[in-house]
Amino acid sequence: MLEVTPEVQHLIDLALAEDQVFNDATTSALIRPNVWGVGTFHAKAHGILAGLDVALAVFHRVEPSVETEALMQDGHGLEPGSTIARVAGKASTILRGERTALNILQRMSGIATETARYVKAVEGYRVKIVDTRKTAPGLRYLDKHAVRVGGGHNHRMNLADGVLIKDNHIELLRHRGMTLPGILEQAREMAPHTLKIEVEVTNLAELEEVLEGGAHIIMLDNMSLEDMSKAVEMVGGRALVEASGGITLENVAAVAETGVDLISVGALTHSVTALDISLDIAA
Repeated sequence: MLEVTPEVQHLIDLALAEDQVFNDATTSALIRPNVWGVGTFHAKAHGILAGLDVALAVFHRVEPSVETEALMQDGHGLEPGSTIARVAGKASTILRGERTALNILQRMSGIATETARYVKAVEGYRVKIVDTRKTAPGLRYLDKHAVRVGGGHNHRMNLADGVLIKDNHIELLRHRGMTLPGILEQAREMAPHTLKIEVEVTNLAELEEVLEGGAHIIMLDNMSLEDMSKAVEMVGGRALVEASGGITLENVAAVAETGVDLISVGALTHSVTALDISLDIAA
């Protein structure tokens, strides 16, 4: 269950404003205010449900008196024909909120479904599937919740959540004469002591440098499976090891087999396939 906090309500309000729900030319022209209806959400594909509380909250933002009934909870498996929820009230309210509610529900369920596929693919390995910050602008909170519903874990929520030293940081600082151990030392000195420090490496030579600097997490960026295995052995438990870049359902199990602790998958949120869900309205 995702609590509909003021922040989430603000996201809903922005989406409703974008769709001009209170200036719906079609509904205003055709549907009288006294016409009542019942809308039923149905799944049209196999998947994992996510975002239902947010989707139903859409209708309450349009008209607080609308009645909603959740027949499932986030995390439930869906199959074609599954009845997910009902909404009853003014037909005009249901029509105005329909697309916004479905957009949220389909996107979040699509993310949860894809995440669950990755989690299942690495079943039996001591590894976590994690997301990235490659989310739709403004929807990160919802996107990352959907990843958790699918059994995955969250990487940084935002830039303030941790120190992640990537290639561009390193390139800029190397031009100033700094080494990787020096960069890590500066990060430890300047960043709050409560934050973990992660650094990205692209080869084993960089990894050797990083091991001198004492990072908490080491990201292996687009490394071969052979080099990943060697990297895990070199680290020897001194830091968490994260594999990143080019991860697919086809190769994720092989990546897990190298012994990494974390596998980050940008595709969970940047290449979402919306789950097919419909809303059917009857008088």
